[in-house]
Amino acid sequence: MIRDITIGQYYPADSVLHKMDPRAKLVGTLVFIISVFVFHTFPGYAVATIFLAAMIILSKVPVKFMFKGLKAIVMLLMITVVFNIFLTPGKVLWQWGILHVTEEGLKLAGRMAIRLTYLVIGSSLMTLTTTPNQLTDGLERLLRPLNKLHVPIHEIAMMMSIALRFIPILMEETDKIMKAQIARGADFETGNIIQKAKNMIPLLVPLFISAFRRANDLAMAMEARCYHGGDNRTQMKPLTYKKRDHVAYVVLVAYLAVAILAVADDELAAKLDSFRADTAAAIAKKDAAIAAEAAAL
Repeated sequence: MIRDITIGQYYPADSVLHKMDPRAKLVGTLVFIISVFVFHTFPGYAVATIFLAAMIILSKVPVKFMFKGLKAIVMLLMITVVFNIFLTPGKVLWQWGILHVTEEGLKLAGRMAIRLTYLVIGSSLMTLTTTPNQLTDGLERLLRPLNKLHVPIHEIAMMMSIALRFIPILMEETDKIMKAQIARGADFETGNIIQKAKNMIPLLVPLFISAFRRANDLAMAMEARCYHGGDNRTQMKPLTYKKRDHVAYVVLVAYLAVAILAVADDELAAKLDSFRADTAAAIAKKDAAIAAEAAAL
């Protein structure tokens, strides 16, 4: 389970996505995530699915490796789906005691499951095709306009890239510590929630000590090399847009246009459904009034 987390890992391959400018990949990932949370009907999710599938094919990353990261969020996904199914009010489809399943709950649970799944896959796709150094340079270049507001852009980009880089390292360290503690007789599975939380102490204490040691070693190494970021920092491989990056932006604009049309169609369909419901209610009310008058006569 620990090794199944793919966010922060880099998968080397010779693909179009690996060669793309990190700024284009960051913008594309941000647009995709926003579009997934904006969509709420089948046509919108179909567009997002086609776009994501095309990106996975272009990345040349194995599909099994891509979907392996979903194992880490299975429990969160199940909790989200169950809560949305049983706690969302609406038209009741099934009821047993205090538990009830509504039509709106099923729709909301499906949308939340799709959103979480696509969020993890889209984020993993960016980190799997982008090295930490490229990610740092891309974030710094994208956020450079904020320098005029005296925002420490380089420090923010460096912290984010280091955090992403240390995710797989800490996961591997956690797996090693857990196996070592199990070999010493530790039990992380049995007991109630409180007992399981207490059993995690032998795992968390050495993990935090190892994390602080790694952070201190990294800080000392950067200081020993006289590292300092900012405007005067040079780059071995400066970022430059190429033809494939411009093509990527064109594809992204086309995807954004289709997404806007899908959202507009969804809103129009919702308004039409509301108009039809109001019209039907008005007609029914009028028919009831006519029937009442006829009965009175």
